[in-house]
Amino acid sequence: MQHLEHERLVFLALGEGETDDGERTHLDTCAHCRSELTALRQVAGLGAETQGLGDLPDPPEHLWQGIEAEIRAAKGGAVNAPVAVLTSADRQQVPGQTRGTATDTVTRLDPTRRPRRGRGWSRWAATAVTAVAAAAIGVVGTVTVLRPTEPTPAKTPTVLASAPLAAFGSTPKSAQGDARVLQGGQLHLHVANLPRVPGYYEVWLINPTTMEMFSIGTLGGDADALLPLPPNVDLKSYSVVDVSAEQYDNNTRHSGDSLLRGTLTG
Repeated sequence: MQHLEHERLVFLALGEGETDDGERTHLDTCAHCRSELTALRQVAGLGAETQGLGDLPDPPEHLWQGIEAEIRAAKGGAVNAPVAVLTSADRQQVPGQTRGTATDTVTRLDPTRRPRRGRGWSRWAATAVTAVAAAAIGVVGTVTVLRPTEPTPAKTPTVLASAPLAAFGSTPKSAQGDARVLQGGQLHLHVANLPRVPGYYEVWLINPTTMEMFSIGTLGGDADALLPLPPNVDLKSYSVVDVSAEQYDNNTRHSGDSLLRGTLTG
C-alpha cells in the first residue's frame, strides 16, 4: 500500500488544506497514516496551547543544535529552498510564546514562498515545522518541570487529650495557656502572658495522686512549643501539665514555683 507522504500529513495536521476524496479513503483504510496524522495533530495542538504562556525559560542549547542540524540537512537536499538560520532573535519566537504558533513560524520563515509547495520546499517546511514543534514540546516540558507544584494541604494532627492551663498560686491571672497531646507522642503547648523570670520555664507531667513528676522539656521565648513525650507514658496517671519557673542552679528537681497548671482530659 502506498502511504501518504509525510510532508502532506504535516500540512494536514496544521490545517493547511483539506483532504481530497482519495486521501480520505486512504486514511479510512490505512491505520499507519491515520495514526501518524493523529500524532502530528497532537504536536500542533501543543504549540497552539502554549500561546498564552509568557516569560518561558529558554530551551537547552542541545535542542537548538539538533533543530539547526535538521534544517541544514533539509536545505541541502531542496532546490531553491528558503534560507533560514535560527538566530537568537528567531529562537525567541518558538511556539509557546505569545508571538505565534507553529503555523506562524512557517509563514515567518519565508512568506513569499509559502504558496510554492514543490517537493523540495515541502520537505524543508515539514522538517522545519517538525523541529519547531519539538522545540515547543521542549519548552512546555521545561515549564512543567519548573512550574511550582500545588502545595499539599497540611494534615491536622489528631488530638488525643487536651488541658486548659490557668494561672497557679501567685501567678498573675492574665497568664494562661493550653496543652494538647498529639498522636505520634508529642505535647503541643501554647502559653500567653507568663511573668518574666530570671531563669527559664520548664514543663512537667505530674501524678496528682502521688505527686510524682518528671520533666518533658523547657520553653523558650516563643508562645508555642512542641515537646516529645516519653514512650508509653501513662497519661491517665500523669495527667497534670505544669509549667514552672526554674533557676540556673544545676538542680534538676522542680523548684516549687508553678506558674500554670491544667489537667488533661480526652
